[in-house]
Amino acid sequence: MNRIIYSLSLVLSILVFGVNTETVYANSNYKPKSFEEIYREIGYKTVEEAIKDFEQHFKQNLKLPLRVPPIDFTHHFGRFTDLEGDVNDSFEVIFINDTSPQNHYKIEVRAIKNKISIRDKYVTAIYRLKNESEAVYINISGFNVLVFEKGNWQYMLGVDKRISDKAPPETLVQIANSLDYSNK
Repeated sequence: MNRIIYSLSLVLSILVFGVNTETVYANSNYKPKSFEEIYREIGYKTVEEAIKDFEQHFKQNLKLPLRVPPIDFTHHFGRFTDLEGDVNDSFEVIFINDTSPQNHYKIEVRAIKNKISIRDKYVTAIYRLKNESEAVYINISGFNVLVFEKGNWQYMLGVDKRISDKAPPETLVQIANSLDYSNK
């Protein structure tokens, strides 16, 4: 009985899927795209180029934190998103690791006049920065994010939730506090 079912299954499989006797050739010249090429295709460039675009658009200087989380990164890229109108214009820096995808840190900056409103349901803690301003810590979309305002900007510092033990909220607060430096 089992032999009949097996034979019938084999015949039906051949009828449905056919027999493939074609030879498949691999292209030995194929080279996968580098991280740099992939990110450039989706609008990222060097951080310096993206900052320049952002500052020219808003006609203001942008300061970034001096510190980053104590995590290994292999790449960092910047992107200025200029959509129609200023409402969704933003600057983003990402730090990634091509062998450890969970090692992902990002900084997003927007003009305060177009800041993102944070819903209370996402807020898990509130911190006081050294300049006495308030920062809210939220969990959203696979990221733990510290949101605060400095100068004319709203900053969002985010780390992948999978590395929150290596970059807890206190680390993000220290990073936020590293923005207090002078341009001499």
